[in-house]
Amino acid sequence: MAERNAEVPAERRIEFRIGLNVGDIIIDDKDIYGDGVNIAARLEALAEPGGICVSRVVRDQVRDKLDFSFADMASSKLRTSRGPYALIVFYLAKRTSPTDVAAAVPSARLAAQKPSIAVLPFANMSGDPEQEYFSEGITEDIITNLSRNRAFFVISRSTSFTYKGPAVDIGRVARDLGVRYVVEGSIRRAGNRVRITAQLIDAVTGHHLWADRYDRELADVFAVQDEIAQRIAGAIAPGIISSEIRHAQQKSPSQLDAWDRIMRAHWHIRRFTQNDLAEARRLLDEAIALDPTNSVAYSDLALARHFEGVFGWGDGPAESHAAFAEAAR
Repeated sequence: MAERNAEVPAERRIEFRIGLNVGDIIIDDKDIYGDGVNIAARLEALAEPGGICVSRVVRDQVRDKLDFSFADMASSKLRTSRGPYALIVFYLAKRTSPTDVAAAVPSARLAAQKPSIAVLPFANMSGDPEQEYFSEGITEDIITNLSRNRAFFVISRSTSFTYKGPAVDIGRVARDLGVRYVVEGSIRRAGNRVRITAQLIDAVTGHHLWADRYDRELADVFAVQDEIAQRIAGAIAPGIISSEIRHAQQKSPSQLDAWDRIMRAHWHIRRFTQNDLAEARRLLDEAIALDPTNSVAYSDLALARHFEGVFGWGDGPAESHAAFAEAAR
């Protein structure tokens, strides 16, 4: 790609960031999820345009098999299903002199610290072992639906299901897995009726952020399973965002990372005043400077610019809508 771009004007070049990792994945139709994918995405965000960042496990497996050098780029903490993970980043370059490789290594950026969540296996309260498939199916579908939301790190099914069985200590689960939020629930079946309960817990404070109960007729087991999983996942996401906004508001300005700034901007956008939208834009500009690949920040910036254009605030309708379109693209 570098050779193809050599004679192409800068504004017309196609440049890719690449992150490489080795790990387990969850395959769902045409998409993949899991800790291995999350880590690869973090590596991709740290790379410069045209650059390749790899994890330590990749470096260790191929270092003596390829004609490439690996320069130590950065180290940061990442929450995964195995708890806090030291993300050791290496910059990949064609093998030249050590000086040339070191000169090519970009400086690491502070990426957004997304909220992490674990969905524990729903308890089968029916007393019928044959109903285990239904409770496991509900849990798997919730994990899959939440994983499609790129704002969260979701613990994989294989890890969450190690906590299947007797009641567990939510605080211990959170410490073991390095997550802030835990979803748990239960299923009771009587004849052709089923009752499903679910709750979202802030594992750090122990507070219940959301809970609900669903009663259904089991005319079509899979239809009920799909509907309930979608409803639960749809209710959980706003609850986490609201909690993250509260956590961000409690921090001092010096403690804010890119994600905290996005959460504060969320709060200001919802107030729909001229000053609040201006403050949201300021926070989002700072978040993008810290994490230029964060799509949530760009989408919020587009939303703020849109409302400024509608209300005639900011730089004026034409300028606001032009900035809205740029952020959306």
